[in-house]
Amino acid sequence: MLFNVSFDLPDSTESSASDSKHSPISKKGVNLQQHDAIGLNCLNTYPMVLLRKLRDYIQLIKLRLSLLVIFSAFSSYFLSADIIDWHKVLFLSLGGLLVTGSANGFNEFIERDLDKKMNRTRIRPIPDGRMTIAEATISCSVMAATGFFILSNYVNTNCALISMISFLLYVFVYTPIKIHSPFAVYIGAFPGAMPVLIGASAVSTEALTSLTTMQLFAIQFLWQFPHFWSIAWVLDEDYARAGFRLLPSKEGKTKKSALQILLYTVTLFPVSLLPVISGQAGLITSIVASVVSGLFITFAIQLYRSCSVADAKKVMYCSFGYLPAVLIAIIMDWIF
Repeated sequence: MLFNVSFDLPDSTESSASDSKHSPISKKGVNLQQHDAIGLNCLNTYPMVLLRKLRDYIQLIKLRLSLLVIFSAFSSYFLSADIIDWHKVLFLSLGGLLVTGSANGFNEFIERDLDKKMNRTRIRPIPDGRMTIAEATISCSVMAATGFFILSNYVNTNCALISMISFLLYVFVYTPIKIHSPFAVYIGAFPGAMPVLIGASAVSTEALTSLTTMQLFAIQFLWQFPHFWSIAWVLDEDYARAGFRLLPSKEGKTKKSALQILLYTVTLFPVSLLPVISGQAGLITSIVASVVSGLFITFAIQLYRSCSVADAKKVMYCSFGYLPAVLIAIIMDWIF
């Protein structure tokens, strides 16, 4: 049962005979004012229950992360297609959102006991007890099955197959290894970059292996390392409560970890310019990629010098905007 709503009714039926006698709005011992108040309370409360449940599902599927995945797949589709089939875009987005949301939900289901130990995640619906394991499992299974069905029947088989591979890698390989080894970050980077392949495969098999697709995959693959490691730096103490050690160096928040973040950030700059070098993009991408890469590298250098959480936050916040900015720039070059 998804919704379990109960209301504590006031003991109006136990009113004395004298109360009923002297109340002009009582009938059969029930005060009508109280009855109306109960009904109004039900009307006010039920929408709130629905709203809270909606918020729980938004947390379960990690909606903002899921939308970034969909945007990445759409960008790849848009840059690979000669003619945009908006019906296909709709089904690609819907099916992709369901599969991605399901993967995120299963991730939270598997890590539910660990999530209870961390301040950042203990208020998620499963560890907080607002959603049962059965509800989460059934909901995520239905989302995954529906998503694969939509992608297979309304996009194409290759798109559904790549989505399934990404789903399996994330849920059954990356998630279990995450608690045991920081190497999980390298494994997770593959399903993390596969939305590019999913979007391209929605166009054709040829688009899947095109130069544009490979360049977008490389950008998204490399971007994940400074992005994830900066988050791991900021949340290192919280991750440690659950036994996660996700920074690239065993020593944790040291110059060794900061150096790896810096190296991947520097490497990302020329890779983000590959579409320009190959003629797939132009001036807009050149400017945007140079500006955001310059900021990214500057913040990474500051982190290497200070090894502080404050500078790690700068890298983290810059990473949030980096990928969307570069993808939008490439799309704008394609349009104009």
